[in-house]
Amino acid sequence: MSFPRPLRRSVSLSPARTLRLVVLGQSAVGKTALTVRFITRRFIGDYDPTLEMIYRHVAVIDGEMVHFEILDTAGQEEDSLQIEEKIKWGDGFAVVYSVTDRCSFDEVMRLCFLINHLHASPKRSGGDQPPVVIVANKKDLQFDRMVSTEDGENLSKALKLPFYEISTRDSYEETVVVFNSLYQELMRQGHFSPGSFKRRTVSKLMEKIPKMQGSSTLSSAGRSLSFNSFRDYIPE
Repeated sequence: MSFPRPLRRSVSLSPARTLRLVVLGQSAVGKTALTVRFITRRFIGDYDPTLEMIYRHVAVIDGEMVHFEILDTAGQEEDSLQIEEKIKWGDGFAVVYSVTDRCSFDEVMRLCFLINHLHASPKRSGGDQPPVVIVANKKDLQFDRMVSTEDGENLSKALKLPFYEISTRDSYEETVVVFNSLYQELMRQGHFSPGSFKRRTVSKLMEKIPKMQGSSTLSSAGRSLSFNSFRDYIPE
């Protein structure tokens, strides 16, 4: 009888903070590419757009060990209760659109208002909103651009949210800025204790989403990664 292989875990990770992030946006804007680039440093362009995954990744920020749990949403049309459950699960949010897709840009405002509505709480001091960043992806595709940088900047000013125009394909560093900024804003708001972030009950919907232990390194065999099946990503 064989048993599932346990996830690799370092004994030094127990005191780390855990941060739940949700990557939102329409299909094909680069949500999975953004998440995987942050975790593995590699850009991979082909994914099954219908799959959702919660990636678990450990990073050191300002000398602190941080456990990221990143929910990569599919971005397909879905029941409103499902998207609400996913938003309620998160601590911080990256709302992504593609500069080559005007419809994905138009969706950003709706998602941001939904986040604020679901996370509105009198416990948040000084009118703090839940940490949200607007991410304009695919700036490398200049000839296909339909949304200008100025459009993105004006939207971020109207919503009073940070804005990053990035190329997931061209820059690992730009993806790091997105996720680190969410962490920094959560720390600034001070809603969580230094040792660990607040844990919430998980709905049956969230329990059904597969989870994957991310790694910033590949196996010594240097295997080629194909995300047609996410199981191919699990290190040997």
